[in-house]
Amino acid sequence: MAGTVDELIRTFIALLSARDIDSAARMVSADFEYDNVPMGKSFGPDGLRNTLSGFFAMLDDVDWQILRQSSTGDTVHGTVLNERDDRVSMNGAWHSLPVAGVFEVRDAKITLWRDYFDRPTLMEIMTAGQ
Repeated sequence: MAGTVDELIRTFIALLSARDIDSAARMVSADFEYDNVPMGKSFGPDGLRNTLSGFFAMLDDVDWQILRQSSTGDTVHGTVLNERDDRVSMNGAWHSLPVAGVFEVRDAKITLWRDYFDRPTLMEIMTAGQ
């Protein structure tokens, strides 16, 4: 288990980058909220699984990189802000989606994950090569 709130979120992102959605889903609370701001919300571990399983199924590969990260608090009650380059491969080509993420942690579980990104950029990536 991660010792700090910063490490907890780094582990979560690393699991997702490895496409280990089930392990990542075990890191979220039962009342977890996943808010892709321009796309909509899903809730709980199953909401995370359903949303990311569908998204990852369209991709050849995933390489999410944390560029900057700042945290306050601890794993009992903490908040993490990060800037990421959510790189994805589709149809043999890599694409970059700049993302800003907000995470809230309570009792060593992620209770909120809110990502901000440009929807037109995502749509351009998703339709590339079609």
